[in-house]
Amino acid sequence: MVSLSPAEARERVVAGNRLCAAGPDVAVSDHAPGDGPPVAVRVYEGAETTATLVYAHGGGWVTGDLDYSDELCRFLARDAGLRVVSVDYRLAPEHPFPAPLEDLAGAWRWANTEYDGPLGLGGDSAGGNLAAAVALRGESAAFLLLLYPVLGLPDGTPSYRSRASAFPIGAADMRWFFTHYLAGAVPAEPTADLAPLHATDLGMMPPTHMVLAGHDPLHDEGAAFAAGLRAARVAVTLVEHPELCHGFLRFTSASAAARAARSRIVEKMRRIAGPSPLRAKSTIAAYDSTARPGGPHPDAAITEECR
Repeated sequence: MVSLSPAEARERVVAGNRLCAAGPDVAVSDHAPGDGPPVAVRVYEGAETTATLVYAHGGGWVTGDLDYSDELCRFLARDAGLRVVSVDYRLAPEHPFPAPLEDLAGAWRWANTEYDGPLGLGGDSAGGNLAAAVALRGESAAFLLLLYPVLGLPDGTPSYRSRASAFPIGAADMRWFFTHYLAGAVPAEPTADLAPLHATDLGMMPPTHMVLAGHDPLHDEGAAFAAGLRAARVAVTLVEHPELCHGFLRFTSASAAARAARSRIVEKMRRIAGPSPLRAKSTIAAYDSTARPGGPHPDAAITEECR
């Protein structure tokens, strides 16, 4: 990635769409900014809808578009009963921080006035960063879905070292993304808008479902954020996939394990956003991926209990 220009990186990501399964047929409608929302969005609806999810795709704030997470959005609409509002936020470096964040916040406000019922936020990778940042602004989301999210700064956790050369995203790639997103140097003391892991108060956060991959420099910051939510008495569930890489939802046509992980995400969201959502509580200890390269830290008690 680091040897490419932003335009070349976008071409590579679009070419990678072929590694995503097509997804089921659902009702899909595109809305341009002049049609109501402040930014282009794509709305997915299945036969039954119990809640709405405002979703931000991944791609390091530099790549990605409405097709990037199309497959997942279709499954969430059909099988989880979610109306999914996928947001085509502006990309860096043409539109650096905080432009993508403000686009998601604007789409969130639009969806909040457009649709009745519970309204949640979600995103994968850089989109997870944007979703967490909007939630931290106190937007009263009903739930939060974070899929291998960017929550801290480059080189801030042990997994940036132990997974520095991970495929398809390593530490150098993340530094490349941040350089373009910030149009300059990474600040030493970031705000929660940029790095949600640096938030000082997590008590107002909504119930959160976090999904992490083992082969990912972002792993430890996600685990640390989940631990912080739990310490703040926020309902949080954490699912680990030690055998999968960052961005595994982009490989579902090639990987049975990625498809199984996607199905688990969809089922969990069906239970969270359904008419009678299950209450979940987790016990999450601190995680240091350097302690055991082949799997979880032996002291990391990660459990999920639903009732």
